[in-house]
Amino acid sequence: MNSFGNRFRITLFGESHGPGIGLVIDGLPAGIRLSEELFEQDLARRRGGSQPGTTPRQEEDRPQFLAGLYEGHTTGAPLALWFANHNTRSEDYAPYFDHFRPSHADFVAREKFNGYNDPRGGGHFSGRLSVALVAAGVVAKLLLPPEVGFSTFVRSIGGEQDPARFEPLLQQASAEGDSLGGEIECEVSGLKVGLGDPFFDSVESLVAHLLFAIPGIKGVAFGSGFEAARMRGSEHNDPLFDRRGRTATNHAGGVVGGLTNGNPLIVRAAFKPTASIAREQQTYHAATDRVEPLVIRGRHDRCIALRGAVVVEAAVAIALAELTLR
Repeated sequence: MNSFGNRFRITLFGESHGPGIGLVIDGLPAGIRLSEELFEQDLARRRGGSQPGTTPRQEEDRPQFLAGLYEGHTTGAPLALWFANHNTRSEDYAPYFDHFRPSHADFVAREKFNGYNDPRGGGHFSGRLSVALVAAGVVAKLLLPPEVGFSTFVRSIGGEQDPARFEPLLQQASAEGDSLGGEIECEVSGLKVGLGDPFFDSVESLVAHLLFAIPGIKGVAFGSGFEAARMRGSEHNDPLFDRRGRTATNHAGGVVGGLTNGNPLIVRAAFKPTASIAREQQTYHAATDRVEPLVIRGRHDRCIALRGAVVVEAAVAIALAELTLR
């Protein structure tokens, strides 16, 4: 389905090369002040061409309020936003309608929807839909206490953690017609103790659910993450040192028993390498019923993690808004 949440319920709609991308948020309290300018900072962080290695496709991504806003404040009715698509080149994708691009949703989408899906630019499966997630994240942050703060950054690209090495690695990958993966880290401070629920609605459960909805995310870890499997209990345990619950270390990533423990929430998300690469690949062609060479044209990110930090941050904010409203 295309909806998430109970108290803070979001619905995404639209396609990469359709008229635009839409977002509906239900459950918003009345009286929240919203304006186009409020969204600009986060939308700019996601925008293509904002830094080397990102797609040259440029979209204004100016939010148009369709419903739920009156005289600059939410009305309590569902809030509907629209982002028009302008800079599309659908003809670039015609060769791939039956010559399936590796590691894209082309084949599975056609099978699931009996060929009626919109295949242009990935259609509804495109990373273009993340513009709506970022917008939902902007609104979600307004529902959190003012002391809550976010710090989100690219932790590594291609396994390299030195930011000075990012651009040379991207240039090398581009010269070779290839792409790189990357890891994003998001830290949320100022969360109260006890946010979340045990088991199915734990903080980790809801945050991970939303993070895995982001196109290209292949791994999520909290605190020490998979490193915990190589540690002893004496190394991984976080001893408390005051009545507010602060701990000497934060291997748990700020969550114990599914609940926030008052320490910073730390989550990392791994983006796979961009699937659209310029290097020739051998892949199945339905029209000929043969495996044939394919070279992907068009405008693509060398590393989708470069624009992914704000999307990860938005997903975390949406989950925290849902839990806060509960």
